[in-house]
Amino acid sequence: MRLIFLGTGGTYPSKERNVTSIAVQVGPDVVMFDCGEGTQRQLMYSPVSFMRIRSIFLTHLHADHFLGLPGLVQSMSLNGRTEALRVFGPENTEATVDAMLGLGHFSSRFEVSSKDMEPGDAVDFGSYVVSAAEASHTVPALAFAVEEKPRPGKFQVERAEELGVPKGPKYRVLQEGGSVEVDGAVVRPEDVIGGKRPGRKVVYSGDTRPCESVKELSAGADVLVHDSTLSAIHSDIATEFGHSTAAQAAEVAKAAGVGKLYLTHISPRYDDESLLLSEATSIFTQSTIAHDLDVIDVRVWQKA
Repeated sequence: MRLIFLGTGGTYPSKERNVTSIAVQVGPDVVMFDCGEGTQRQLMYSPVSFMRIRSIFLTHLHADHFLGLPGLVQSMSLNGRTEALRVFGPENTEATVDAMLGLGHFSSRFEVSSKDMEPGDAVDFGSYVVSAAEASHTVPALAFAVEEKPRPGKFQVERAEELGVPKGPKYRVLQEGGSVEVDGAVVRPEDVIGGKRPGRKVVYSGDTRPCESVKELSAGADVLVHDSTLSAIHSDIATEFGHSTAAQAAEVAKAAGVGKLYLTHISPRYDDESLLLSEATSIFTQSTIAHDLDVIDVRVWQKA
């Protein structure tokens, strides 16, 4: 599982940061969260091909979180995409996506479907699930969790060798859940395969004030990507406009017991982010400022 920051700024693009979007790669799949203007160009600089994006989840319908969608769909179509694209988001997403796709003289060569989601809804992708919770913003907004289902245990080659299993087809049989016979003895999968490994979990808050629903969604997450628009100096502005300070994001991370916190949606007013980072790390030491095009390998954090 990899997390790719495509845009880490809030409100409007700056010289240092594009507006918000992240991609999460799970095996061969890529799901994207938010699609601010210019996201398709950010993708070209990233290790992710926009042609591989399976679904897009919008946290809310402020322009800096969805305005890049029409151009991205057109680029996909012009590059020969045929696979359907699904777009999910809070109430009014279906109507908004339909209106965007009707702009100008353009018809997509592939199907684009959209669906409104409510807090508590989830989309099952087979090996992982994307679930939604309510975020506290000035308009209807969602936060999302990407959570892998438990993964198969690792094949223990040394143990197989001790039991006399020859390398080759019998390894595959065991890995696929079958038993094999070796010199008259039966070797079962559980003899050579470890216990199931916990799945990894990434939570993306979108734009939000600190709230209990996002904290609950984040419980035990390996990575939390949280709105950290402003410094504590401007906490009154953050509250008024439905955002969090870096310190508040750190409080959420600490209370939720996450492994790592990435501060994002940074206001263009900050040329120097050191103040935000110091405020966060004073509360939760595993805090980091996210930057455009950062690529993070997600690792399990203290899972039972």
